[in-house]
Amino acid sequence: MMDLHKPKGTEDLFGKSMRAWTNMQRIAAKIFGRYGFDLIETPTMEQVDVFTHGIGTSTDVVRKEMFRVFSGANLMRALEEGSDEGLKAAQRLALRPEGTAGFARAAIENTFVPQGGAPCKMYYAGPMFRGEDVQKGRLREFHQIGVEVLGAEEPALDAEVIIMLMQFFGELGLTKNDMVLKLNSMGDASCRPRYRDKVAAFIEAHESDMCPECKKRADTNPLRAFDCKNPHCREIMQDAPLISGMLCDECAAHYAAVKCYLDEANIAYVEDPTLVRGLDYYGRTVFEVEATSGVGAQSAIGGGGRYDGLMELVGGKPTPGIGFAVGFERIMLSLDAIGIDLAGPAPSCIYVAKTNESLRDEVFNLCLALRKEGFRTEADYQNRSLKSQFKQADKLNAIACLVLGEDEVASHTVTVRNMQTHEQTSVAVKDVADYLKSVQQGTH
Repeated sequence: MMDLHKPKGTEDLFGKSMRAWTNMQRIAAKIFGRYGFDLIETPTMEQVDVFTHGIGTSTDVVRKEMFRVFSGANLMRALEEGSDEGLKAAQRLALRPEGTAGFARAAIENTFVPQGGAPCKMYYAGPMFRGEDVQKGRLREFHQIGVEVLGAEEPALDAEVIIMLMQFFGELGLTKNDMVLKLNSMGDASCRPRYRDKVAAFIEAHESDMCPECKKRADTNPLRAFDCKNPHCREIMQDAPLISGMLCDECAAHYAAVKCYLDEANIAYVEDPTLVRGLDYYGRTVFEVEATSGVGAQSAIGGGGRYDGLMELVGGKPTPGIGFAVGFERIMLSLDAIGIDLAGPAPSCIYVAKTNESLRDEVFNLCLALRKEGFRTEADYQNRSLKSQFKQADKLNAIACLVLGEDEVASHTVTVRNMQTHEQTSVAVKDVADYLKSVQQGTH
């Protein structure tokens, strides 16, 4: 007998977890819709070049965590040749580790921002994939909701995106005491290179005390050393140069304006000059929301920033952009810790019971009629006793059980059993839909 299990770092979404994921998407649609965002769905796999050009080859996501996808024939060819470099670009595929690079590809391919056009605002929801060490709040297949805006660089837009994110968290049930918004500016192409050089020099000066990964980062992506998980490296990096005093005049003015707009909207934040985010395409405004309880070491439940240079990296025209992503699994840990049930109650139904198996056709037809009227309807398909059917109706969260017996069929009625009060009423079949609506509303 085969012993099959879900892959490590993945979860089955059903029941309460699926209802919670569905409700989170519903809340996202409501909040983001107020700001003019439309839904987009991009493929779960893209050409590898979308991520290597968009995210950057120096990031852990691309170097270590990206899942590759091969057809059987292409896998055999890559194994025979010892590399996939002989494959065409269109054959070199990967599961998406994040949503922004794929969105940028879609924006270019479908001309979301034509010359002189209005900004494009879209949001997405779906699974992402990273080959990470599995731990609490960190899975290999995880779910994100993200938003992206292309075509505007005004600091007011940065503030609106952050405000929208905080409103989204508030609608989920998180309060100001449950989370902390961290804010920083990473500068742009004119001022960040000098800062990167200073951080690289700092790492090299402390090379003997740094972990092997941070030593490599001095050459590839020195700012990522601020995010190192090694406690000793993090302690050393507390003395590293900070970007706050090295921003050019334009970046400093942009950052000041973003903070001013957030202040006007009464959005509390903490400035964190070590906040760099993990992907190469970020510049200027970056932000992250951390939960104060329930998430453990992985405290970030969402974040993002501005990526004004990304579109050029993936082959498009210079187009400013900003966005964020939130993690479903991490948010659920935080909500569970403070006692918020995002899933809500299981859906209720109407249950149609029969006194004997000879009435199967009548039950079948009544179920069809009720479903046509919009009722979630269940029935017995295992020839259970009437008592067992009542028990099954309870398990299915039925608000009413309709009992069909030979007397009811002869008189064109049904016996309606209110599952909350256990009161029973005889109702004409032609009136049963209206009667059930009154039961749902609590008037019967």
